[in-house]
Amino acid sequence: MPSMPSFRGSGRTARPRPRIPVPTARAIVDCGVYVQGKRLPGLFTHKDALAEVRNRGEGFVWVGLHDPDEIQMADIAETFELHVLAAEDAVKAHQRPKLERYDDTLVLVMRTVAYVPHELHSVSEIVETGEIMVFAAPDFVVTVRHGEHSGLASVRKQLEAESAMLMYGTGAVLHAIADYVVDSYIDVAASVELDIDAMEEEVFTPRSQVAIESIYQLKREVVELRRAVNPLAIPLQSLGNKPDLPLPKEIRRYMRDVADHHTGVAERITDFDSALSALISAALAKIGVQQNTDMRKISAWVAIAAVPTMIAGIYGMNFDHMPELRWTFGYPLVWIVILTICGTLFTLFRRNKWL
Repeated sequence: MPSMPSFRGSGRTARPRPRIPVPTARAIVDCGVYVQGKRLPGLFTHKDALAEVRNRGEGFVWVGLHDPDEIQMADIAETFELHVLAAEDAVKAHQRPKLERYDDTLVLVMRTVAYVPHELHSVSEIVETGEIMVFAAPDFVVTVRHGEHSGLASVRKQLEAESAMLMYGTGAVLHAIADYVVDSYIDVAASVELDIDAMEEEVFTPRSQVAIESIYQLKREVVELRRAVNPLAIPLQSLGNKPDLPLPKEIRRYMRDVADHHTGVAERITDFDSALSALISAALAKIGVQQNTDMRKISAWVAIAAVPTMIAGIYGMNFDHMPELRWTFGYPLVWIVILTICGTLFTLFRRNKWL
């Protein structure tokens, strides 16, 4: 029986195995069809849901995605006719908060934040960030979420319980998500403020040890928080004030309220940055004072120790003719002189608060 040919050592390399595409359904968290403020019963794929809405001529689809890959996002983009540039941004994530318009589709990018519980002097992550990208058109909403902390299930449930808001269409979903994100900013800012208050109390407590690394870490996290929050101001202002955007007038009013809340929390975070800068200056000044106090103590003890060292050095020179060298009371006299001078110096240093 002929043997099979062997390719071992022939220099050929194995071909890489083709990547098996993951079904789009794996990235879909939820998909619902909403008509006249109510969710239709039953389960829909994203394609069937869009077909249902367009066959009815009313309602909209809300599809929620979590960390889709390129193939999954391409399928969604093809179904809902999303612009290729916006679809690429949805996969890459780490986008700056912005608002873009592609014909009748609004694309809103928002950074999400979450507070990570920690010890006061921990140097670990304090603020966790993520991203939500919302595609809103007259007959569909596609939300793409990156990060584990920014789930929108509670937003969907709250909206489904308020059919009056869902009557405004996809704009109501866009407002609800923006409001949810800004509320999370407020919650995180409140938690960070407690950390700053604890830091201030510790820095200004007398005789406390200052952990300057913890203050620097908190300041870095506040800077990251500011970068996530502040750029959203312009998109929210546009959603609330531009009448040419495809949003109902009532939704624009709600958006202005969200923008006002965002302005308040953004100013608050800016104040955090200023407070931490001042706190760092105070902590460095306190460390300098502590170092000066330590140096004064060291100098005082060195001065006291120099007295017996000097006297012992003089009488240790081994000359034959030295005053009181053979005197019976010479040794006690030297100790009396040493103790008297050292005691006087100690009293003076204590009086001047060097010791």
